[in-house]
Amino acid sequence: MIRRGRAEGWLKHPIDVLPTWAAFHGVEFNGVKIGPLPGYEDRGSTVIADRTLAGGNVEPLIFVPKDLIISRHNIDLVAKSDHHLREIIEAIGDFGRTTRGAVLTFLLLQATMCCPETKHVGVLNPLTEYIRFLPDELLPTFWTEEEKELLIGTTLKPAVGAKLNSLLREFETMRTATASIDWCAKYWWDEDTGMLTFDDWMRVDAMYRSRALEFPGAGDCMMPCVDMANHAAGDATAALYETDQDGNGLLLLRDGKKIDQGGEITITYGDDKGACENIFSYGFLEDAVTSAKVMFLDLDIPDDDPLRPAKIHISTAAPGFRIFEKDDTIDWESDFIWLVVINEEDGLDFKVRQTIDGKREIQAFWNEQELDTAKLRESLEGDPAWDVFQLRATVLLQNRVEMQIETLRVTQGAKREATIRDVPWRLAERLRSLELEMLERAVTAFDSQVRTVVSFSYPTLQEAHCQSRG
Repeated sequence: MIRRGRAEGWLKHPIDVLPTWAAFHGVEFNGVKIGPLPGYEDRGSTVIADRTLAGGNVEPLIFVPKDLIISRHNIDLVAKSDHHLREIIEAIGDFGRTTRGAVLTFLLLQATMCCPETKHVGVLNPLTEYIRFLPDELLPTFWTEEEKELLIGTTLKPAVGAKLNSLLREFETMRTATASIDWCAKYWWDEDTGMLTFDDWMRVDAMYRSRALEFPGAGDCMMPCVDMANHAAGDATAALYETDQDGNGLLLLRDGKKIDQGGEITITYGDDKGACENIFSYGFLEDAVTSAKVMFLDLDIPDDDPLRPAKIHISTAAPGFRIFEKDDTIDWESDFIWLVVINEEDGLDFKVRQTIDGKREIQAFWNEQELDTAKLRESLEGDPAWDVFQLRATVLLQNRVEMQIETLRVTQGAKREATIRDVPWRLAERLRSLELEMLERAVTAFDSQVRTVVSFSYPTLQEAHCQSRG
């Protein structure tokens, strides 16, 4: 979309035109400007101090009128006067009623409206032009197959694969739902005149995923101009974003902060996010990052478990476990793993019952009591064999982590091919290193946890531990 020709990329506005757009639509800058940071032009545009700034000033650095916020609420308002937008949102059904579905649909329509061939599609609004200031983000979904192979053994590899599958399902949902709408058929899907491709859907996803922030009163949304600010964690975060009592967007300098003229005004995208999520959603890692911080590893129920089909059917938990830093060590959490480690001999059972409307459903039981699988851990903690269940779970995690370590080590020392770009290479290399270090720490932590469980329990646990490891 927004193309010179079908094989070329989106047409963009130069960033030095942004102040004109902002002034015309009521966006106010107070001591800041937007553009590339001198010496770091390759990083794209950011928010820069136009003079020396000191915290404590009640006047916002950036003021954004509430009707410019790309939120679910405002999209619903636009749809009331733009029948093309309303037509698409209604056509895609449940997806259009989600914030993500509404925002991506809105962005896609704005991109369509910028094409010279589509003069009579949509109602022009200020955001039609704003999206042309947004750069294309090199998120991992845009990496080549060769570049994605660099991620083998990392938690980012399955995450990218799952995301691409999800995006493809969304794209096909959009195609199927709108193919019967005349203007969509002509400008999006027609073999000769259609302009929409899967790459375009990935672009609007990248726009939203890399720029959406959660604002009080507005929820997840894109805040024009504020969303140009780069991320910095901890004390390096220079500014806060929020909404005022009228719902307008604000960028405020933190108390006690002083930014010299020419300095960068940063915000936080979330200090608790791990290395994998930062690369996945934003396409970067801070230089100061020294830990993967948090990882999610998938876990499966063994094929030889006779209760496997029933367990899969009733499970509502993510099929895996999360390891994370806590007080300078590694800890873990998982709701799913407890379903994996218990069996019929322990007291787990399933029964099929018929509902009042004639349908059949599977119900889980623990020691002949109806079981809420969302509270499975609570039920197990009160069982005399709780130490056994803990030991099984920890050993299972240990084995899974060691498998991941072996997979990561296979990819170490890979040679860089000339076709691999610099950014994917550097990010993949750093992620492999950070995750390997965290996994090795996890093995040590799990060994300690196993010893603790065994030492405070009856002697037969030692035998159970040896058998499970051997």
